[in-house]
Amino acid sequence: MSDGTDRPAVSVVVPTYNCGAHLDPLVASLSRQGLPPGGYEVIFADDGSTDGTPQRLDELAAADPHVRVLRLPHSGWPSRPRNQGLEQARGEYVFFADDDDWFGDEALARLHSCARAHDADIVVGRMIGHRRGVPRELFRENRFDATLANAPLADSMTCHKLFRRSFLDRHGLRFPEGHPRRLEDHRLMAAAYLLAERICVLADHPCYHHARREDAGNVTATRMDPAEYYAALRAAMDIVDAHRPPAAARLRLHRRWLRKEMLNRLRGQALLSAPEPWAGQVADEVGQLVKERVAPEAIAGVPPMYQVIAHLAAQGRMADLRRLAEWDVSVRAHAAVDRWQVEGRTLTVAVSAHLRAGDEPLRFDDRGLPVLPVAGAAPDGVVMRAGGARTDVVIRRRETREEFFLPVDATTEPAADGRVCHRSTATVDFAALDGGRTRGTWEVRARVIQAGWALDANLPLVVRCAADGGPPRVEDPRRLRARIRRAVRRIRDRALGRTARAGSRSHDRPAAARR
Repeated sequence: MSDGTDRPAVSVVVPTYNCGAHLDPLVASLSRQGLPPGGYEVIFADDGSTDGTPQRLDELAAADPHVRVLRLPHSGWPSRPRNQGLEQARGEYVFFADDDDWFGDEALARLHSCARAHDADIVVGRMIGHRRGVPRELFRENRFDATLANAPLADSMTCHKLFRRSFLDRHGLRFPEGHPRRLEDHRLMAAAYLLAERICVLADHPCYHHARREDAGNVTATRMDPAEYYAALRAAMDIVDAHRPPAAARLRLHRRWLRKEMLNRLRGQALLSAPEPWAGQVADEVGQLVKERVAPEAIAGVPPMYQVIAHLAAQGRMADLRRLAEWDVSVRAHAAVDRWQVEGRTLTVAVSAHLRAGDEPLRFDDRGLPVLPVAGAAPDGVVMRAGGARTDVVIRRRETREEFFLPVDATTEPAADGRVCHRSTATVDFAALDGGRTRGTWEVRARVIQAGWALDANLPLVVRCAADGGPPRVEDPRRLRARIRRAVRRIRDRALGRTARAGSRSHDRPAAARR
């Protein structure tokens, strides 16, 4: 997996800063990448660590000729270390990893093989989240000619991907240094997505485990300054405008930033748990951006709840945003298993689900807008539809948190009183799931998507597979409870029967004998 010279197939560039033992999972995963000796190199670009990290890196480099260490003055952000690592990289392809994340087994070999087979400039590997979200929709299936227009690439704006080195060099793609520092990967990825000739998504194998440290010690985990953050977002939007992409690509990126970087910060628990002065600054910045930079067609293309929040932010209605957030946190997905069966290695599950606000089913008006607790929240002249409402069935391996969307037959059943019920039937073949690598314990979930919510509900099924590709064994607590109830009744009935027989025998004995 090299070009016949001393050049490795893949260079892994890792910025480090005071990472300590959090580096261990990444280091351990590097030996399981399926690449031959000399097929990869790792460049740790240390951003002036003050703990034992430099010594640890030196030890790794002394023990492994594929490891190199760059010592850099402290910059306080990953951009400069990544750029310096890229300058030193010799690989045909480059992967940017973080020091507290790690690779799935054989990930680099599979990513490189995909890039070579499809002549790709970028390969996005399936991500597994640990205490942080990952773009689930993007990884429904493999995509070997993905674009911003035909795939949800905009959902994945981090740099944890495989890039052709010559592609980055040809277009001068580097991480922005200096200020504003935030969203540095968004600015690089926006340009990269627009310039790439071919992008692939490798969804059928877990490639990258993306983690948020329990001590919240990731370099970029500090609370952002609203003015700096949204200046960085404006810079990312400037990049898109400068490239003059087709309207579909531009709208995909703008809608992604509208939902994730602006409006999600003003809804639900994210708003309620934020300090009020800071949240007010965010609302002010978002309101200005919505009015100045977000086109009406971009707003019209997001789900109803996001349109409502954008409208309230643009009008500066902070009190109504808080009132809406207090109600929003009460919305939950409720789901039930209507039936399930196993035939050989195939499991079929039928699910019904709906959204509830507190103790009541969520109700929708004839526009598909949820009935809201805030008067005048919906902007005038905007037709809102609940298009795309559905319930997915997701199966997750308990041991590794890998999850897979199952193919479903789905229907939506609106009721006269505004309630909406979703019904989905999913089928999964355990001989084929994850390429037959199915040994372990699997949890089943329903994911209800409607009007701007995407909420999970656990289902009372646990599936155990004793061997890869083997038949699934389903544990259904409802059936277990029913068996327990039947067993209790049998024990009770036997006990009552013995008591009755004993009493009958006692009454049958002669009086003299009873004495």
